[in-house]
Amino acid sequence: MSTVQGAVSPRAGSPWTPFRHPAFTVLWLATLVSNVGTWMYNTASSWLMTELAPDPFVVAMVQVAATLPMFLFALPSGALADVVDRRRLLMVVMMSTTVVSAALSALVWLGLVTPPLLLLFTFLIGVGSVLIAPAWQAIVPQLVPKQELTPAVTLNSVGFNISRAIGPALGGAVMAALGIAAPFWVNTISNLAVVGALAWWRPPEKRAHHLPAERLWAALVSGVRHGRYNAPLRATMVRAVSFFVFAGAYWALLPLVSRERIGGGPALYGILLGAIGSGAVAGAFVLPWLKNRWGPDRTVAGGTLGTALALAAFGLSTSGAVAVCAGVVAGASWIAVLASFNVSAQVALPEWVRGRGLALYMTVMFGALTLSSALWGKAAGLVGLPAAHLAAAVGALAMIPLSWRWKLQSGAAADLTPSLHWPAVAAREVDYDRGPVMVTVEYRVRPADRAAFLAALQKLGPERRRDGAYAWGIFEDTAAEGRFVETFYVGSWLEHLRQHERITNADRVLQDAVAGFHVAGTPAVSHLVAV
Repeated sequence: MSTVQGAVSPRAGSPWTPFRHPAFTVLWLATLVSNVGTWMYNTASSWLMTELAPDPFVVAMVQVAATLPMFLFALPSGALADVVDRRRLLMVVMMSTTVVSAALSALVWLGLVTPPLLLLFTFLIGVGSVLIAPAWQAIVPQLVPKQELTPAVTLNSVGFNISRAIGPALGGAVMAALGIAAPFWVNTISNLAVVGALAWWRPPEKRAHHLPAERLWAALVSGVRHGRYNAPLRATMVRAVSFFVFAGAYWALLPLVSRERIGGGPALYGILLGAIGSGAVAGAFVLPWLKNRWGPDRTVAGGTLGTALALAAFGLSTSGAVAVCAGVVAGASWIAVLASFNVSAQVALPEWVRGRGLALYMTVMFGALTLSSALWGKAAGLVGLPAAHLAAAVGALAMIPLSWRWKLQSGAAADLTPSLHWPAVAAREVDYDRGPVMVTVEYRVRPADRAAFLAALQKLGPERRRDGAYAWGIFEDTAAEGRFVETFYVGSWLEHLRQHERITNADRVLQDAVAGFHVAGTPAVSHLVAV
């Protein structure tokens, strides 16, 4: 299973603090075992394709088949993660993925696999991964307190990269000793570790909800709307595209670098992947210092620079030693960037939309990686491996200044816990499906405060939309100076009631700032349902 991502005693501020929580530790260890199997499988499948069809574009299509499901299905998966029980979803999908992996292992063992079949099963296993990924990331805040979220995300990346350091080298050795089918079987068996850990884990009880669960399509729409008007999340996604479109080149072309540029076998390919994983593990120990000294934006810029250097080295290298060094640099750079992006996405999202928001981020991330694999695979076939790597390196460097205006982790200080400060809104029962609903808020503002009031109100508009409004506006009375009416529309009475549960303490600060301009008492609020 793949999830997007010296002995020291755990203490406050320590990177090891999350290990004090048994649930985090057990799931972390189970994921480590499963990811070792996944990397053995990834190594074997990429190498198998170089034997079945050594064309650069076809080899790169293995990465396309693995990442395309994330682009296609991450949003529905994120909606599922917010609507259904996450633990149960994870268990069902993991068991289904194990069955599919066993079928592929049998085909490889019997010598019946073909390039189309390998791509098909890679795609199906990728679908399993995308159904898991948003729910898996969304449960991290259930495993550790909020103040330990950053080290928990970093430790998940460390575990992922430990497996990446061990798995590829182990996969190459197992292929050489036991045959190409052995890593496929190991991957199948390793998935059972996560199934067992999930069966053991009992998540904390959620706050009771008095409203019915969202339907899948409605959840999908509200999640996309939230992401559109969540500025910190949008900034994270822009930065992700600017990096992954170019950084993905070395992942897609690494089997060919090993086979054609260096002339190595599956063992060398495994060693190169292991070098990337080892670099990432080493980078994780430096990452807290870098973030404290540089901040997330400069850390990502440094990681992008390291990635560009690694791309150039991969493209020009003809020896295993140079390629291994490039792999170490690439791995350290990758974790610096990826962990910064993941934390930036996590801290931008309230609990009610966490799965969908992370799914949006992953859709963008894996869409960029899918495009990258196809683009640079085609480029390598046309102009050769060195030129393709160098072009990707130049593109990555150019993105540092071009994407600098979009800042990371700008939502880290916001309190996204529900405020529950909105009062009851109806004196009589209203059917849930009635709508649309128009909410109006009337303000009386001193003429001297008009500009400041409108500036504060413009910040409130995106908050209304994030929490469920599909339209928002502000109107000024031409006959009564200083009278303003804010309006927003929600699809149904039920969706408006959900807004009451979604308002966070950070939203309340925005609302209080606007209401502070009202000259007498509190603004008058009306709720009107379409007849």
